[in-house]
Amino acid sequence: MPPRKPQTERRRRLGAELRIMREQAGLTISEAAAMHGTDRTTMTNIEVGRFGVSADRVRVWASNYACRETDYVNALANMAKERGPHWWDEYRDLLNAGVLDLAEMEQYAVALRTSQITHVPGLLQHKAYTKAVFRHAVPALAPDDFERKVNFRMERRRVLDREGRPQFTFLIHEVALHMRFGDSNSTRAQLKHLLEQTDRENVTIRVIPFAAGGFATAGVSTSYAYGPVARLDMAQTDIPTGSLFQHAETPLANYREVHDRMERISLDPEASRKFIHAELTQL
Repeated sequence: MPPRKPQTERRRRLGAELRIMREQAGLTISEAAAMHGTDRTTMTNIEVGRFGVSADRVRVWASNYACRETDYVNALANMAKERGPHWWDEYRDLLNAGVLDLAEMEQYAVALRTSQITHVPGLLQHKAYTKAVFRHAVPALAPDDFERKVNFRMERRRVLDREGRPQFTFLIHEVALHMRFGDSNSTRAQLKHLLEQTDRENVTIRVIPFAAGGFATAGVSTSYAYGPVARLDMAQTDIPTGSLFQHAETPLANYREVHDRMERISLDPEASRKFIHAELTQL
């Protein structure tokens, strides 16, 4: 039977966590299937994210595996309940799956910290700036695809107003403020938009000036999504072909350390606001 819903990064993550839970219980997939009263094929399809799983089944499997981490099990059960539909579903089969997974990651993060080097973060982009960025696409985008990508990025911004108002921290290198996408009007509109976003209680913008010097992964833009429990954190890195998602313990610890170092050498929020304002007045 085919999966009822698309195989998203979040579904793959849920399956991976169930696999890890099984392995920590010291069970083979055949032993676990017999314990749950199901078959090996179904188990495999769930663990690799091809098939969805109900919240009740998550709890039963966790109990069978003798998992004692209540908050962790509750978080996994909540992941299983997320049936949608979601606003990004209308773009499915029209855009790269990676950008849909990114929107989903942003939606369910309890907090997000992102570092951007050469571009203003997508969640903080003004529409004129976004259009200028996509005009540099190679090969050039067809008109319909161009509008679709622009609209999708604009819709991603709604997460800043979502219920609960999670905290978003944006580490933006000075390079991104100097890069000119479009004419002076689009650059001016973008800088004004950044300043407006600093008024949000759940948005922190910190600028990393050239004077701060070098740092690890200086050429890479990364988003770090904090989950309801630390074990469910996730990192996303921009790569030429789309997005790379990671949730293993070691790379997550490394990403946290990189962001911590970047934050330590960045300007504080008020100094960052003044820095952006100075850039605007020089246009």
